[in-house]
Amino acid sequence: MALMRITSPHAHTARSTSDLMQNVLLATVPGVLVLTYFFGFGILLNIAWACVLAIAFESLALKLRGRPLAFYLKDCSALVTAVLLGIALPPYSPWWLIAVGMGSAILLAKHLYGGMGYNPFNPAMVGYVVLLISFPVQMTSWAAPRGAGELPDLMASIQALFTPAAFDAVTMATPLDVLKQNNSLLMEDLWRANPQFGRWGGLGWEWVNIAFLAGGLWLIYQRVFTWHAPVAMLVVLALMSALFYDGGSSASGGSPLFHLLSGATMFGAFFIVTDPVSSAVSNRGRLIYGGMIGLLVYLIRVWGNYPDAVAFAVLIMNLAAPFIDQYTQPRTYGHNARGTK
Repeated sequence: MALMRITSPHAHTARSTSDLMQNVLLATVPGVLVLTYFFGFGILLNIAWACVLAIAFESLALKLRGRPLAFYLKDCSALVTAVLLGIALPPYSPWWLIAVGMGSAILLAKHLYGGMGYNPFNPAMVGYVVLLISFPVQMTSWAAPRGAGELPDLMASIQALFTPAAFDAVTMATPLDVLKQNNSLLMEDLWRANPQFGRWGGLGWEWVNIAFLAGGLWLIYQRVFTWHAPVAMLVVLALMSALFYDGGSSASGGSPLFHLLSGATMFGAFFIVTDPVSSAVSNRGRLIYGGMIGLLVYLIRVWGNYPDAVAFAVLIMNLAAPFIDQYTQPRTYGHNARGTK
């Protein structure tokens, strides 16, 4: 989350990193509840197992680095990474898949660079992309949005986590996958032929995105981060989809509402793009950073190989964040635009 960073003079605050991270965790609750309602208990088990692994990997890394465990564990940053990755993974993911993702996120993306505050890439997205490239079959096995009552119960979900189990009967392609593979049906016919499409986006997905939007707006109200990056991402994504929307032909890339309310759009905009370490620093830089992510999300979704491109767009712009910072730094307090007093 992009913490509030402004030029001097600075106002001191009693809010700690732990407080901010706990606010982020609390803001994910509406989205997690809606995900659980539509996709079953697998989401909750993903998060619970990821949190256990995050604490274990974080403790291992801190021990190897000779750092005090209690001091670093209480900042809750590892738990935030675990929850974000757990949300992003398909329900009923096997235990080893989550373990590989969390190991990549905590050990490689975070501690390999020196721990919290030094990682150039978003740890949760590094873990997600490692899994997506390495295990594409498991990473595209999303459950059908039938509601918790029609999906495997809690015991069956636990069995799917820790023992080999096939849930092909409850999985289907996501709306973004279906649109990506379509090359013959008009949008109206595609909508009618596929039960995973809802009113505006994907069945269940539109409500999931609205829930994460509500959580993100609450974080902005709490001043956990500024509005610049998420709003810029959403505006550019909406403008691109409106510009290239042809009314619904077989080659259509989808309407603005479809892109805004499908996949990980709102989750990415408010919980991934706003990472304080790997994003741009200044407000002007965040506008550029978020806008470029929105542009990349549309380009990859419509003309790339991956239907939901949030993770790749974020990691690409993580690379560009230092360059953006170089040219968007605000003037020093007490100096004019040329740097003189």
